[in-house]
Amino acid sequence: MTELYPLKFKTIFKDKIWGGQKIKTVLGKDFGALPNCGETWEISGVKGDISEVAEGVLAGKNLKELIQKYQGQLVGEKVYRKFGDEFPLLVKFIDANDDLSIQVHPNDQLAKKRHNSFGKTEMWYIFQADPGAKLIAGFNQPMSKEKYLEYFENGKLTDILNQQEVHNDDVFFLPAGRVHTIGKGLLLAEIQQTSDITYRIYDFDRKDAQGNTRELHVEEALDAIDYQYYDEYKTQYEAKQNEPVELVSCPYFVTNRLEYTENTKRNYQQKDSFIIYVCMEGEAKIVSNGKHFTMKKGDSYLLPASIKQVELVTSQGYKMLESYVP
Repeated sequence: MTELYPLKFKTIFKDKIWGGQKIKTVLGKDFGALPNCGETWEISGVKGDISEVAEGVLAGKNLKELIQKYQGQLVGEKVYRKFGDEFPLLVKFIDANDDLSIQVHPNDQLAKKRHNSFGKTEMWYIFQADPGAKLIAGFNQPMSKEKYLEYFENGKLTDILNQQEVHNDDVFFLPAGRVHTIGKGLLLAEIQQTSDITYRIYDFDRKDAQGNTRELHVEEALDAIDYQYYDEYKTQYEAKQNEPVELVSCPYFVTNRLEYTENTKRNYQQKDSFIIYVCMEGEAKIVSNGKHFTMKKGDSYLLPASIKQVELVTSQGYKMLESYVP
């Protein structure tokens, strides 16, 4: 059996009504003849959009085939027992050239009941924010279903939503049930559960090129929304150099921020999971079993669970996200 190595996948490009050009101009990814690119799916096990290995002896194999063949060696024994051939995380870049719809995602229980799917808890790391760019996460006041419906039916939904100006390197954790939208002018990385279920609540009365409005899921959303009001929706963290900083820890994934100006060894002996690296800035070489894999801004790598130690070698420094299943 071929020895596993750090895997880079072919990018899957998605044009969207709200997409822009930053995937090309900022991340350097060529999306060809598409008019715009709203999302890239970097590592995906979603049916119909399963990632394919880009490099090395496993090039051309898709993620599902690899899990079926390598099982726990690839994803971790515990992860394989729980998810089988399904890859549990989805990694994306999102370029919002316009506001996305106001939406919510169901939790595991509701998604299982309605769609036989996982729910969708996610996190955002703001890669680049235009001056004044905003997003919506949660409510700006104590809320109930009745109060929400009253505002919604009077066309005043945005009055009760928490709108925040955001900047480069801001982090938002969005558990399933939190009403949210990504605002115009934001380029971000998203780590999420493997699920493509979105309930669109309001789409600013937008029409596509054919003059059609997009489907809304107003009723479905009512049972999915978490009506709890929270004081703070942005993740607070202290940026540090040359040591890992934990950003998110939830039952579905843990994500750390690695900002290093020097070489470092990462030891995963205690982890029974694959590791995902998403490079935000700079460049590093992943050194594993004597082989080098160059990772630069916009690249994502999947480190198989069987690889328990790597060295990250850098001459210019880097900033990246490191995620795994706890």
